[in-house]
Amino acid sequence: MIDKEFPQIIYYKQLNQGVSSARNFGIQHSTGDWLAFIDSDDQWLPEKLSQQTVALSLNPNSKVCHTEEIWIRNGLPIMPPKKYTKKNGWIFSDCLSLCAISPSTVMIHRSVFIDIGLFDTQFPVCEDYDLWLRICAKYPVVLIKEPQIKKYGGHQDQLSQKLWGMDRFRIKALQKIIETGLLSKENQQAAIDVLLKKTTIFINGALKRGKTDEADYYQQLIKHY
Repeated sequence: MIDKEFPQIIYYKQLNQGVSSARNFGIQHSTGDWLAFIDSDDQWLPEKLSQQTVALSLNPNSKVCHTEEIWIRNGLPIMPPKKYTKKNGWIFSDCLSLCAISPSTVMIHRSVFIDIGLFDTQFPVCEDYDLWLRICAKYPVVLIKEPQIKKYGGHQDQLSQKLWGMDRFRIKALQKIIETGLLSKENQQAAIDVLLKKTTIFINGALKRGKTDEADYYQQLIKHY
């Protein structure tokens, strides 16, 4: 559909099938070489795209660019914990413990998705964690250190507020990329180490909640690795 007020903008609509399906739908219907995303609870700052265009022109071999961000929680700006400081270059190891790139900050060349695939619709959450593992195992990233988005949070309708044990999906993503056999020896071992750590923590949480079947499954996963 074409917006009457902004005819240069074309937008598409589909029935709710989750965030990964929506992003994939947008990727598949877009025509440009560079792709950017904006989540419903985030806001781009006015110069975001132009700053990234300049940064990528200065790094012509780069295909991924992300930025720092301003965190807003319950209407007030806060300082993000130090562990969320964004990184530049080859950042696969930084992607293992947590989501090192925010979808709303990123600009990605279309060829990257052709190479590594789209968002995995099997992930109800942590779909971006899975994507960054796959991307950052093969591509360095450019970082703009000045914040270019406002990232809002703290409201109860966020998916992260609704699901217990979100690390199960990060464990699944780690298992998935380890089993590809495409990681370097160093990255493979680093991924296994984090998988074992997250799995141990998850087992303890499952046992505290009386979820013995889940605990048993993840015990077997530890034995496998």
